[in-house]
Amino acid sequence: MTRTIIDLHILQNVPPSNLNRDDTGTPKTAVYGGVRRARVSSQAWKRATRRTFHDLLDPSELGVRTKRVAELLAERIRTRDESIEQAQAWQLAAETIQNATGSKIEVPKRRGGAAKDDEEPAAAPESKYLMFLSAHQLDGLAELAIEARDDVKTFFKDKDNKNRAKQIANARHSVDIALFGRMVADGADINVDAAAQVAHAISVHQVENESDYYTAVDDHKEREDDDLGAGMIGTVEFNSATLYRYAALDVDLLRSNLGKGLRDDEPVTEPVRRAVQAFVEGFITSMPTGKVNTFGNHTLPDAVVVKVRSSRPISFVSAFEEPCKAATDGGHMQQASARLARYVPEIEKAYGVAEDTRAWVLRVGKNTEPLSELGTEVSLPELVNAIGEEVARRQEDQR
Repeated sequence: MTRTIIDLHILQNVPPSNLNRDDTGTPKTAVYGGVRRARVSSQAWKRATRRTFHDLLDPSELGVRTKRVAELLAERIRTRDESIEQAQAWQLAAETIQNATGSKIEVPKRRGGAAKDDEEPAAAPESKYLMFLSAHQLDGLAELAIEARDDVKTFFKDKDNKNRAKQIANARHSVDIALFGRMVADGADINVDAAAQVAHAISVHQVENESDYYTAVDDHKEREDDDLGAGMIGTVEFNSATLYRYAALDVDLLRSNLGKGLRDDEPVTEPVRRAVQAFVEGFITSMPTGKVNTFGNHTLPDAVVVKVRSSRPISFVSAFEEPCKAATDGGHMQQASARLARYVPEIEKAYGVAEDTRAWVLRVGKNTEPLSELGTEVSLPELVNAIGEEVARRQEDQR
């Protein structure tokens, strides 16, 4: 069976920064090819990508991942029926989510604990873990909760009503749920397999973390001789790197997750096209925000290679298993680009996967010139449109 797989390969220079730190505040690293590399976790870049969707997609196509899901649902309930008091809205929301997902929803102990039957809760109930629901799912659950307002516990003792809640929570997934998946520990039947896979970004070369010693001066002193030292001192660790970033997107699974889409007034191919285009642009242009105010590391990739395949995803990270060496005049981008340009056709020829592939290249500067042979050179807007058109064409061919 022919598949549609999108691979994104990115080379990006990042100056002194601390994009993604561990529990000690140190930039994350990993050993690869026998040397220490800079690393940015997949989770950090997934979140950064999801944040770009708010600029690229309509809010109705997105979801929210939070423990405070009952509070969000209660707001929707009260918007639809202002006669429902706050405490009742919280109760309705908690019971509805609990029946839809199987997860226990209650006021956490730090906020007063669960109320007794004859008491009103002191605060909004929460789930024990992050809950990911789409805007459409929250809207549907709000309507169902209002139906149950007279006696919510009795309402959900009816199996048909409980099944309706589960069906609402498992239908019309938002773009971000369809892309990145959803795990509900207490309700595996409404889990969603992620259509997108994101690798940990690693440097193409060896990296050693450095430490910045800084001071802050007190702007106001009563006397000049009050304090001859700094008002505060501290250290922050950082590194700089040329990163190889990789992501794969299973368009067929994405289409299955989205179902018929979120709108009834457009072809079924359009929701998938929009989701793919948002993911491609979001992943390319996003940047994790760790310590960004300290370092201002707002770079964009020097090179992006995108492949649309009919077989399986392929990462080219092995091109950098042997760490790149800095050029005689400094820098790693030139060698990294040459390595990638040489490795890609070699592995595609060896495994016979070159024929079923379409490829585009977005690049900047002379150091990335070797990559121009890997595909059609385009700008970012042209790249996003070209991939959207290719995905729509393949969907039409499969109908």
